Amino acid sequence: MSSASTSRAMLKTLSVVKKVKMGKRVEKILKDKGGSTSAQDNGDDDPNKTPEPYICTGIFEADFTEFCRRNLLKDNEIPAVVIRPKPPCAQAPPDNKSKDSKDSNASKDPTPDEGVDAANQEEAPPKTYVTKDKYAYFRPVVQVEMENEDKPTTVTEIYIRGWKVDSLMVGIFKQCWPIIEKLSVVNLWNVNLSEDVVKEFASFLPQCQNLKTLVIDGTWCPEEPWSLLIGEDSLLTSLSLRNNGITDKGAVMIGKALSTVKSSNKNLVSLNLSGNKITDVGAVAIANGLRMNRVLLSLSLANNNVSDEGAKKLGEVLSRFPLTHEEVVERRKLLSEKGSPDQGLLKSPPPSRRDRDRPGSVRSSSHMDKTDKKRDKSSKKKDGRKGEKEDGKSSKTDAKKDKDDTTKGKKEDKWKKGGGSRTSLVGAVSQPTANASFVADTMSTKTSKGKKTSSKDKRVPESDSPEILEAINPLLEQVESMDNQLWIPGNRCLINLNLSRNKITDTGMKGLLLAVQYQITLLNLAPSPAMKGILRMSLTGNDVKKTDETYVKLQEVLLARDPYYKPPEKGGGDNQSLAG
Repeated sequence: MSSASTSRAMLKTLSVVKKVKMGKRVEKILKDKGGSTSAQDNGDDDPNKTPEPYICTGIFEADFTEFCRRNLLKDNEIPAVVIRPKPPCAQAPPDNKSKDSKDSNASKDPTPDEGVDAANQEEAPPKTYVTKDKYAYFRPVVQVEMENEDKPTTVTEIYIRGWKVDSLMVGIFKQCWPIIEKLSVVNLWNVNLSEDVVKEFASFLPQCQNLKTLVIDGTWCPEEPWSLLIGEDSLLTSLSLRNNGITDKGAVMIGKALSTVKSSNKNLVSLNLSGNKITDVGAVAIANGLRMNRVLLSLSLANNNVSDEGAKKLGEVLSRFPLTHEEVVERRKLLSEKGSPDQGLLKSPPPSRRDRDRPGSVRSSSHMDKTDKKRDKSSKKKDGRKGEKEDGKSSKTDAKKDKDDTTKGKKEDKWKKGGGSRTSLVGAVSQPTANASFVADTMSTKTSKGKKTSSKDKRVPESDSPEILEAINPLLEQVESMDNQLWIPGNRCLINLNLSRNKITDTGMKGLLLAVQYQITLLNLAPSPAMKGILRMSLTGNDVKKTDETYVKLQEVLLARDPYYKPPEKGGGDNQSLAG
């Protein structure tokens, strides 16, 4: 029995050893297979092989992550895309009806409500903070806001805080952002942009059709290329460049981007330049940018180094200012392109047949000869009429002449209807200077609009009415000649101006007060819903006493124009009931 048992034990041990060897072989085979598959995977991930082009899906998180990987960024180097945190919402007040129902139920069955009350008592208060892992707060993150968090394609706002956006990252944004249909706001803070990155931003931001608001705050750039963001192709309506260390160098370029004699930004409505280093030189440049700009509604130069000179220049642009030589030349070009009224008066041939080198205000000798002949004929007719009356001719000839005069009068009336402003330009053509002709041009248009139209005048075709609704170039506005200069009304489209925390004294306040008073008088003479002038102006924190007479008067005038100001009601409840 002992020998049999030992033999059985030996067989068992041999079988176990064989199984162990087989298991090792299987593991070895599996390892070899795994190595071959991993080798194949490595072959697929060969860096020398060109990857297939990626088609954006419109989901910002997926597209952004994929482009980061394709640019050889590791997973721990890719900024996470998270939903922007929001403050906790206030709890709704409890409903009285629900309380009454609970009380009634409690009176019927008190046992289950005891557990509910205990649960309500143990409920923790809402948190006003969010805990994170160690160092997670300092990792780069792209915060987004969506219309619907369940739909990742509805990203409307993108926020980047406190990490550098280099050329590689802006290249990724260039591929992702234009695909996001509802993207309307981009907010960057302390992102350390370089000149090349700003240029790259300016090149592709117009491709984002719905992007209207751009905020770049707390970001210094030595080259100060911020004016590129509001070029002619820009679609931005709001731009904030606060605390970017912008000096007069950047302010001059921004002023030129707002408007020049031949071009003007047509989309920007709000510009915030507060907290920079702009002095009078930059303020004057920005004021010059407002000369031909009629789109900007809000401008902030708060917390800069602007003093009286910059304030006076802003007041001049807001009231009225003389045209420079370059602006006068451009005005003449616009008038010639629009159609000179002298051409219609003298019935000149088309512009293609005329000598284009001759200025529009100079008439050729042929036109002068024709007008002289017409005058001679009219004088001869008048002399003949007098001789006929003296000789006592028959009444038949007088009746015929009266008929001829009435027909001529009708023809002249029809000619006047076709161009009412041309009749008043006859005297302007004879003026020796071109400035007087410009003044007569604008004054004649004003008088022609003020005349009452008869029933016959109503038959004038309505094709001219849409032209009145078109935006008028500032150079074509009504001019006034003073001291051999042409003066035009200033910018009355700007309604909000922030000059708080600067270095303006009472001298600069006087210039601003005169500008506001001029706008009020001009608005009373010719009301315009589109050009109401300054409605709000912030002037606190300047080098002027609050008891200064000019400052107090300016505040009173502005308070009456502030749309948010409600004057105190007199008489208490009686007036309120009457007003209601």
